[in-house]
Amino acid sequence: MRLSLLSLLLTASLLPAQTPAPTKATKSASAKAPAKAQAKATPKTTPEAEAARQALLKTLDAIDSGWFGQPYQGVSSVQMQGTLGIALSGAAINQKVDSLSQGQVQGNSQGGQANLRVKGIYFANGDFKTDLAGDFGTILYTRRGNRGFLYSKEQNAYTTRVDMPPSDAPITYMSWFRQTLNDIKAVYVDSSTFQARVAGEEAAGGRTLERLVFNAPTQGWDAKKREQSLAQSLGFWKRGKLEVSVDKATRQPQRLDFRNDEQGVHTVMDFSYGAGGKLQSVNLTNSSRGFEGPGWLRVGYGPDGLMSNVAGELASQDKRVSFAMDLAWSKSRTANDIAAIPPAGATKRGREEMETQLMVGLAGKIFDLQRAGLNLRSVAISGK
Repeated sequence: MRLSLLSLLLTASLLPAQTPAPTKATKSASAKAPAKAQAKATPKTTPEAEAARQALLKTLDAIDSGWFGQPYQGVSSVQMQGTLGIALSGAAINQKVDSLSQGQVQGNSQGGQANLRVKGIYFANGDFKTDLAGDFGTILYTRRGNRGFLYSKEQNAYTTRVDMPPSDAPITYMSWFRQTLNDIKAVYVDSSTFQARVAGEEAAGGRTLERLVFNAPTQGWDAKKREQSLAQSLGFWKRGKLEVSVDKATRQPQRLDFRNDEQGVHTVMDFSYGAGGKLQSVNLTNSSRGFEGPGWLRVGYGPDGLMSNVAGELASQDKRVSFAMDLAWSKSRTANDIAAIPPAGATKRGREEMETQLMVGLAGKIFDLQRAGLNLRSVAISGK
């Protein structure tokens, strides 16, 4: 939830090797041809495709009602507290050194790990306060309205260039979850980007399952062509092939199989449910390039029906990411205790410089890049 700093750290350590994104001039020139190609390739709506989209819409409605829905009405904030751990083998670190330095540096790491303690308050309207402490230092990241900052205690420095909240930010988490599902609806139901069809039915575990297939073909994987921004990496789900097996009686998803060959992503998720159709667990079989291995997610609930804890792990031969968070929801908490200005006496820096310094600090703990002689300032890391 709005942990863009965590997204930066996770992306840097987990995603397949990426080269710097093209310059603006190169982007504008190269973006024109694919846009025309996509316009020609946009599939026409057919009764079969419309049936599949309406079936998926019913599933999204079932998820909204069963996983989230009414218990979150009037809930405006959540307090999260827990841990996040990232572990990389020596081979993974050395490969990252090689890719970031474009072969200029040969890593010699035996492996590394970073453990973070996370505590934060997150409002549905976009206000938040995040405290991070652990192997790479102590970070305070806040935003209240249109003002916020990212502060490093060790550097006694901050930047006020933070992402602004969306203009249509909701007030409650019931609306927040619904808005998230609407983002999925906009891509898979409302848009004709994906070819959609109902691929038949099958019996499994005493249930009748309906299989829905959505396909927006991508190019094949090319390890030599990894020019993409962080936004493109995190938007991998907007193209590819999605297969969903849905319980016809409850409309809840039982299995999800997604792949985007161009970005090397392939993941299978199996869902299980508790009382009232609430999500209880997700088991993952990940075949994504560079992160082949199992994973899991577990969700616990309080007497009020709200999520009280969430934990998960994603592992491969060379990497492991794990987290465990306790959740406390509130209808009355306000954002008044979120600091709008950084500590007195701290040095102001630009956003790019601040993020680079944080990555350097992380490098000393997990990537082992500094001992390998790599200067991260020479490496383009962009979230644009």
